[in-house]
Amino acid sequence: MKNISRRAALQIMGAAPVAAAMVWTPAEAEQAHHDAQQARAAAAGTAKAFKPKFFTAREYATVGILADLIIPKDQRSGSATEAGVPEFMDFMMFDTPARQVAMRGGLALIDRLCEDRYNKRFTALTDAQRRAILDEIAYTTNYDPGLHQAVTFFSSFRDLTASGFWTTKMGIEDLQYQGNVFVDGWNGCPDPALKKLGVKYV
Repeated sequence: MKNISRRAALQIMGAAPVAAAMVWTPAEAEQAHHDAQQARAAAAGTAKAFKPKFFTAREYATVGILADLIIPKDQRSGSATEAGVPEFMDFMMFDTPARQVAMRGGLALIDRLCEDRYNKRFTALTDAQRRAILDEIAYTTNYDPGLHQAVTFFSSFRDLTASGFWTTKMGIEDLQYQGNVFVDGWNGCPDPALKKLGVKYV
């Protein structure tokens, strides 16, 4: 998969088609985050790994790898899995049965594509092979029409990964979001921005 910045990833995701079966309301996402955080804290308290309620062990491993390829750890923040995105996804799916088929079918489709290309499931591929698969399905223009379903699923999965990551404390810090900050004074729009917009003060 080509290297792109997280800011560019946000722009791409904003333009990507999202499968209706995998779209959640902000309230649903907030509840899933709350549940996932509680489950992760409980697992940490007992020194046991988080056990998904929806995903099978193989699916959950695939989800973690995919999420970390979409949002890897960098100098600024941790990866999607470090932010708890797979747990978030598990709670999202467990609480919304109507969306489960789209997720489970999409993950199976990724495995089938990998088996067609490399005779192995996604989790068994090398990093280079995984990225080669994603290069085929990660972009919504100029793709093989035979991969339409895989492209649509991955676009939805990428959107859900972003929603999971950038609504956590780690993700908000990554965006350097400061919330409502008091401004002492306003000196107008900066000159470079005015120039780019092709306007000026009169």
